[in-house]
Amino acid sequence: MKFAPEYVTHVLNEVFEDAKTLLLSPLMASNYAHLVMLTEQKIVSPADARALRNALDGINLDEVRRVQYDGTYEDLFFYIERLIDEACGPDVAGRLHTARSRNDLAMTMYRMWQRERIAALGSAVLDLREALIALADRHKDTIYGAHTHTQPAQPTTVAHYLLAVIEQLERDSTRLLAAYDSTNINPLGACAITGTGFPIDRHRTSVLLGFSGPTCNTYGSIATVDYLLESMSATSVLIVGLGRVTQDLLLWCTLEFGYLRLSDGFVQGSSIMPQKRNPVALEHARIIGSKAVGQAQAIMTAVHNTPFGDINDTEDDLQPLVASAFRDALRMVTILAAAMRL
Repeated sequence: MKFAPEYVTHVLNEVFEDAKTLLLSPLMASNYAHLVMLTEQKIVSPADARALRNALDGINLDEVRRVQYDGTYEDLFFYIERLIDEACGPDVAGRLHTARSRNDLAMTMYRMWQRERIAALGSAVLDLREALIALADRHKDTIYGAHTHTQPAQPTTVAHYLLAVIEQLERDSTRLLAAYDSTNINPLGACAITGTGFPIDRHRTSVLLGFSGPTCNTYGSIATVDYLLESMSATSVLIVGLGRVTQDLLLWCTLEFGYLRLSDGFVQGSSIMPQKRNPVALEHARIIGSKAVGQAQAIMTAVHNTPFGDINDTEDDLQPLVASAFRDALRMVTILAAAMRL
């Protein structure tokens, strides 16, 4: 099949580059796990399994990441399949694809790298929580003028305010954990959409790939995107909440309030007013968080009213946006934790 040059330039090349960055490691892990399961189930002979394993072992991932897309194959999956063909011949290489489709393989890869992002963000939230706990412990008796409707209301303590933020972060952690659990389920074995007649063991691949277990309905395994929307929802709630806190912290940094003084590593001066200590780290955290929320909303919009089935709208072109949303959310939380750490 010869692809149109415009399709190669504006679609297939972009998808290939994104896949090398996001999905190469999950793809290779899925190949190994699927091969182990096929061998143990006696679907693939020991001799063919050894040839396939040697072919997989011979793939240099750094070299794959340097490959430039040339339009002679459709995507990263077919490029890796070509390398396996070259190593052990098409008859043996084709056996690795027994009882699976790109559909269930793609959904497996998406869930594998997304669970890593959820876990990383959850870890960053715990780091921020620890920083705020230490800060609250230090300011149990520090008087703070609490506001309602942006007007001075009642005296309290800085610790009182910070503990409210800490409780919010604890709820955020609960939401992220629930999103992780929804994501960490294995679609591999659902095949194109209706499963397979081969005697596969989906629990075995689940164990090998670190999933809590296999998905149930094979149609839903390919069609569903709610696990992704759940993680984006939890991330959005986290970032919106922290954005409100960040706005307060920036106000506290003003000379008029003077409640907060960031350490030198988180402020910048002015080219014409060198005496200034601009709390730009918090400003960066605010806009980076706003980007994450915007990207999460874009993901919701992108999949809204799409067919409930195998559809590109939820796949290759969406995944870089998901990665960017997680990346910016993690950046915001990490900056805040570092700025608040004693």
